[in-house]
Amino acid sequence: MYSRIAGTGHYVPERILTNAELEKIVDTTDEWIRSRSGIEQRHIAADDQTTASLAIEAAKRAIEAAGITPGDIDFLVVGTTTPDLVFPNVGTIVQEALGIHGCAAFSVEAACSGFIYALSIADKFVTSGESKNALVIGAETLSRITDWTDRSTCVLFGDGAGAVVLQPSTEQGIISTHLHADGQYKDLLYAPAGVSKRPQGDLNKEFAIHMQGNEAFKLAVKTLGAVVKETLEANSLDHDALDWLVPHQANKRIIEATAKRLGMPMEKVILTVAKYGNTSAASVPMALDVAVRDGRIKRGDLLLAEAFGGGFTWGSALIRF
Repeated sequence: MYSRIAGTGHYVPERILTNAELEKIVDTTDEWIRSRSGIEQRHIAADDQTTASLAIEAAKRAIEAAGITPGDIDFLVVGTTTPDLVFPNVGTIVQEALGIHGCAAFSVEAACSGFIYALSIADKFVTSGESKNALVIGAETLSRITDWTDRSTCVLFGDGAGAVVLQPSTEQGIISTHLHADGQYKDLLYAPAGVSKRPQGDLNKEFAIHMQGNEAFKLAVKTLGAVVKETLEANSLDHDALDWLVPHQANKRIIEATAKRLGMPMEKVILTVAKYGNTSAASVPMALDVAVRDGRIKRGDLLLAEAFGGGFTWGSALIRF
């Protein structure tokens, strides 16, 4: 028994923040941002929008694409680093909004790898027979923890959500997942305050993302290359067997470096970073849905999804769509 993606969906806020607008906020330029990240714009949540409200809209679209109703969902997991509240968790907020009652609903905190982690968990519930319709979401409002005076980070991040519905199938779907973490690198990419670790200074700056960009970049390229190799070897596959690479949309240069290690042309890589920026746990399901809806990804295609995030965490999923 496999779990297979039955439907996909994504949602982004209406507000678009362009590089030209950022030039008026911090000491940066459109050329600098594009050349170092590939980002041209990002979407920013409105004051009345939360991570859950973005997740709800993405979930509705995935449920509709799967041809089911919210009442059919019997398992719900959300990957996010920016929850609405300490508790209840984002999963339960989404559950209530969709009119779903009684099934397991929870959130996973693994930074940008959150969706891959959540997908791996949901896959186990479906293949074990405990779930018939599992809703898996990646959602973020990173603008809420962005220091808009820090030009090294504020140009990178955006808000959005993506979702998939998993159903049991006798045909291949989620073929394998591979999850990793190494806390020794935690100081390279982190938000320094939380609930039990109280902020000491300016609240906004204390909660904001801190990143040592060059070091994080090097480790991202190294670890993503390794997990891609691990995934292919575990399934006795050559990179030529892949139809698409669906990477975490952190930085175009990281994506290009990963594709180069794979020997994959960029024409076989799904890129959305220019339009949406880095949406952390939302980026992989958003990219997947964009490519499904524009017709690039078709039934039967073999996909490799991968992500790398603060912690550090990283992971991959080999998927027969």
